[in-house]
Amino acid sequence: MLVDRWRHRRLPRTRVAIRVLLVEVVVLAALVSLAAVRGRGDWWKPLLVAGPLVAVQLWFDMRSRSRRLLPELCGATGIASVAAGIARAGGRGWAVAFGLWVVLGARDIAAIPFARVQVQRVKGHAVPTRDADLAQVAATVLVVAAWAAKLLPGIAAVAIALVAVGQLLWVRARPPTVRVLGVAQLLVGLTITLTTAAAIRWA
Repeated sequence: MLVDRWRHRRLPRTRVAIRVLLVEVVVLAALVSLAAVRGRGDWWKPLLVAGPLVAVQLWFDMRSRSRRLLPELCGATGIASVAAGIARAGGRGWAVAFGLWVVLGARDIAAIPFARVQVQRVKGHAVPTRDADLAQVAATVLVVAAWAAKLLPGIAAVAIALVAVGQLLWVRARPPTVRVLGVAQLLVGLTITLTTAAAIRWA
């Protein structure tokens, strides 16, 4: 809908998109109302803070430029704020909530540039690994700093660091197929999420 409005056109898909949007808004309003009634504390604050990140992603998206690195990072990191909101709604403190956001954000920072480089390599393009390498370093520094500030368990920082090292090596090896790359990233993400959740649950 945003793309079509940006381009000043109204197509059959535009009408379908508007109907879908209205349904989504109704469902979202119902869920937010339920969270407001049953959730504890100020669970909505992380979502409010993440609003500008999501707005950046939407701005690029409506101009059909969502595949660029900045909107992909902003969108993924913004959505990761939901974990912090859930933690707050469940009665967890700000340290745990922010730590969960940091873990998912670091995972996004490490994964997205890495995957972009690998996809280009699969297509036969000779691309530098600099962006992917810097992303692994940034993600590791972020989780180590969060661990030092006692925002997340050490095992979460170790998990992100190990993945970063693995991706530093993998980006220099023969690239896998896109399907293998996608499945591997999914499994790595699930492993990090479950490991972090277990560490916090039984800390």
